[in-house]
Amino acid sequence: MSGENILQVTNVCKTFGGIQALLNVTFAVQRGEVFGIMGPNGSGKTTLINCITGFTKMDSGKVLYKGKEISHKPPHQIANLGVTRTFQIMRPYYSLPTYKNLVIPLFSPRARRTGGWRGGGKLGDRETVSIDILEEIGFERDSFVPYKLASALPTGYLKRLELARCLALRPDVILCDEVFSGLSMSEIASMVPLIEKLQMDGITLIMVEHRLRELFRVASRVMVLNFGQKLTEGIPEKVMQDERVREAYLGSEKASDYI
Repeated sequence: MSGENILQVTNVCKTFGGIQALLNVTFAVQRGEVFGIMGPNGSGKTTLINCITGFTKMDSGKVLYKGKEISHKPPHQIANLGVTRTFQIMRPYYSLPTYKNLVIPLFSPRARRTGGWRGGGKLGDRETVSIDILEEIGFERDSFVPYKLASALPTGYLKRLELARCLALRPDVILCDEVFSGLSMSEIASMVPLIEKLQMDGITLIMVEHRLRELFRVASRVMVLNFGQKLTEGIPEKVMQDERVREAYLGSEKASDYI
């Protein structure tokens, strides 16, 4: 981590039909950090990601990226700046081959600007880069898997495809919504080193996650939400010792069972 805040979220509020989904949520993430967001179902985690990435308009508050406000920009502009996200319910182009799901973001202004694809700009060049990215994210290059329709992929590969589509934009920040959800233990075991590699490559990751053991393996700090409000934040061991977290999130179970 550089000690420099790459993303700052200040007093974000959001209501839906009179229901307070987020209330004055504030936090900052350093460049190169893996930052976890946890909390019970309905605590506002995905709504917060949606507000940061422009998929949901916040009622009030501010989001700064590299010191510049992005609070009210549409999703495509935020992604073009370098802030990307995965979806808890995967959203590939199901009717396209897997590798062609990456060809589309490789046509984006950011990919062009940052050199996300190489060569003279021919479609074939982008297809080659698509396979390169898929291989980096855990697809077997010499297998038929990258050429399968996305609709034929199992959950583990779809989760990796979500990350691969982000990487095609060469992002500075990836917000991951339940990247471990729905995976088998063996798939999770292979996903954790991938997250660690992305961090080593200089990418900042903000991870909404229910799988706490896996989250605590990769996150240096976590924030806990409950009923749309921030309860606490800090290193995982300290957060799990907080009585408010035990009551709101874990009930009577021991924090040590999750570390």
